[in-house]
Amino acid sequence: MLTFLHKRLLNDFQHDFPLTERPYQAIADTLGVTEDDVISALNDLHDSHFISRIGPVIPPNHIGVSTLAAMAVPEERLQEVADKISAYAEVNHNYEREHRFNLWFVIIASDAAHLQDVIASIEQETAYKVMQLPLLDDFFIDLGFKLDLNND
Repeated sequence: MLTFLHKRLLNDFQHDFPLTERPYQAIADTLGVTEDDVISALNDLHDSHFISRIGPVIPPNHIGVSTLAAMAVPEERLQEVADKISAYAEVNHNYEREHRFNLWFVIIASDAAHLQDVIASIEQETAYKVMQLPLLDDFFIDLGFKLDLNND
């Protein structure tokens, strides 16, 4: 069950997360709780799968280069291949889709050569071809949401 603190953390800090040496203390000061309360509540949210990470969202290709990638992987090997891909620090948003190309992920690298090296390594390690789907047009979708703070 989400507490009032959980809801405030989810509502108030999806955007404009404090960029300070101690962001959790800054959040605690804003909410009138302790830094330990904030960290504990965020750990609860993570453990309950309400959040997967805390970090910046940087527009594609503003720092380094990126591509959306897809692979066609037999169902019986999907988890094994997904685990191998997820082990790469350059990979995020690794997920399954209902399609012949059933494993999708984003690769972010420092430059085009590094990106191609990661793709080649993934192909060699998994024995499956990576289809690259580079960004052609940039669209921003704000995935923020509001919770009803009055409804416990």
